[in-house]
Amino acid sequence: MNRFSVALLLLPLCAFVQAQDAAEPSPIVFIYDSSGSMWGQIDGKAKVEIAREVMANTLGNLADGQRVGLVAYGHRSEGDCQDVETLLSDAEPSAIPPALTAIRPLGKTPLAWSATQVIERLKQNREKATVILLTDGIESCGGNLCEVVGEARDNGIEFILHIVGFGLQADETEALRCAAQAGGGRYFDADNAEQLSAGLDEATAQTVDLVANVSVKVSKNGQPLDAAIKVFLPGESKPVEHARSYHDGASFFLPAGTYDLEIHALENTDLRPIWLRGIEISEDEISEHEVRFDAGTVRVNVLNNDQGWDSLVKLLDGDEVVAQTRTYGRPSDMQVPPGRYAMHIKALTVEGTTTTFDRSGIEVRAAEISEVVHAFASGIAMIGVSMGDELVDAVVTIRDQDSGQRVAGSRTYTSAGSNPRQFVLTPGTYTVEYSTLGKHKGHSDSFEISVLPDETSERLIELQ
Repeated sequence: MNRFSVALLLLPLCAFVQAQDAAEPSPIVFIYDSSGSMWGQIDGKAKVEIAREVMANTLGNLADGQRVGLVAYGHRSEGDCQDVETLLSDAEPSAIPPALTAIRPLGKTPLAWSATQVIERLKQNREKATVILLTDGIESCGGNLCEVVGEARDNGIEFILHIVGFGLQADETEALRCAAQAGGGRYFDADNAEQLSAGLDEATAQTVDLVANVSVKVSKNGQPLDAAIKVFLPGESKPVEHARSYHDGASFFLPAGTYDLEIHALENTDLRPIWLRGIEISEDEISEHEVRFDAGTVRVNVLNNDQGWDSLVKLLDGDEVVAQTRTYGRPSDMQVPPGRYAMHIKALTVEGTTTTFDRSGIEVRAAEISEVVHAFASGIAMIGVSMGDELVDAVVTIRDQDSGQRVAGSRTYTSAGSNPRQFVLTPGTYTVEYSTLGKHKGHSDSFEISVLPDETSERLIELQ
């Protein structure tokens, strides 16, 4: 039986199946979305332009000898739900980019009809295929893609269907996920060029010629989790395979052998990677793995004089920093595995003898929030220099009175906005040194000043 790999990118269909030598890889047919919505923008760039560029890169990475086809829909008529055309069949991958450049998105999104045309051609030619569907929208012509795909597979037509959704909202993906599952493939969600590239690369690697023999499901506190998966040969630092779970789990093919898997939790989490080492893979059995990132949340709030304060926060397990955040004056969350942690806090835009703080014994439990509130105080020292009615530029240095350590410094300049100069300091007694500059150069002295919590201490120096 001849083999055929189809990559659905939503393009009108013509005959694309050509007889293949049994030793050759199944062709990949891209069904390309040419609906009018492809002119929409992501990060200031039209989706059609992003898709063309990413497709060109993906095609350039295909294996030698890989044949491709291209089907487009919605590019010839604005309101025709049967506007599906085959642009290329049994072609070299290099033929697709020029064909995509010539397409001008225009019409509707007949997903079910596009898939029907591909499936009918496979049936007529008794071909085996991989189908990859790239779409930026949902069905707009009343069809049921999931039903079409499921019935075809039930009737013995040999193909798998991957779907790459480009720029879709979360509530728009259900029907596409259903169709990918019915087609024995996967749904890949892409919100930008990088994710689109990753989805297409994975889809083109998981062809109908390869039966997935590795399954990885990832969860966090019992809920599906999006995760990046890297596969290594033991002792090697360069991955031999990449996959992503997209909340649905990852399925991919590995040649028989021993591998190490590194799983990175995504979705703005600080969870450390989980390693599965020494995994034995055979080509005739499925190696199934469930990875659980049980996590708790540390919610830290740093207050200065009872007001939210911008701070850098690190969470530590022994000497290892396991998570870090910046508060920007409001509570900030860090997700980490259950355990007992210490915390290091560096208060920003405040100076003095104590601007860093350490906490210990922070207990974190799975699916729970551990709240940490750290409060400290500061006061303000206002230092100005003048001679008569004239403001005087001076270098001001503030030192801890006991240790002599410099804790702050600046210049007063000659502007009312900076003279007197404001210093936000932790409470304490300080030695203030000043030395004048410019035409009043040569005046210098020192004095003591006490800074109290939430109070302002002012010293205006009048030169004679």
